Amino acid sequence: MNTHIALLRGINVGGRTNIAMADLRAVFQELGCDHVATYLRSGNVVFSADDPDGVAAEVRERVAAGLGVSTLVQTRSAEEIARVAAGHPFLECEADLVKLHVVFLDAVPESRRQAGLEVPGGGREQFRFAGRELYLHYPDGAGRSRFTNAYLEKQLGVSATARNWKTVLALAEMAAPS
Repeated sequence: MNTHIALLRGINVGGRTNIAMADLRAVFQELGCDHVATYLRSGNVVFSADDPDGVAAEVRERVAAGLGVSTLVQTRSAEEIARVAAGHPFLECEADLVKLHVVFLDAVPESRRQAGLEVPGGGREQFRFAGRELYLHYPDGAGRSRFTNAYLEKQLGVSATARNWKTVLALAEMAAPS
């Protein structure tokens, strides 16, 4: 079995999508996953399985049916997370890691959509595509930015979920071979 990371969108945000991490881990364990661990309370699960895409589809169904939360579930392999964590392109210009994020996309957006992506309202945010990931720099913080997950999904035509840089680094460490 290989190690993977599941990224569930919008878990324990805003009070409408609350899931206890013990319940989430139990879903993965019921599906036969090994070495299941969660990080924080925001839908980050490290697990071992042979069919991560099958696990993701089943987790989505079980979380909706059993826990009452409909959410996107994406997976990345330990190798993919390690590649993402190998370096944020905006680390050179930003020492505050809270202002760095990665958006995980469920597919590579069409090239015309990538080329047409602009920061709304003259914001100072910076971004760079790397396959199914989009690296973001929020120099003024992400909290009030209009360059949101919903905006990105609409502009790019793909589903997405974002993680801050510290979370990405922690997930890469958790998924690394011992």
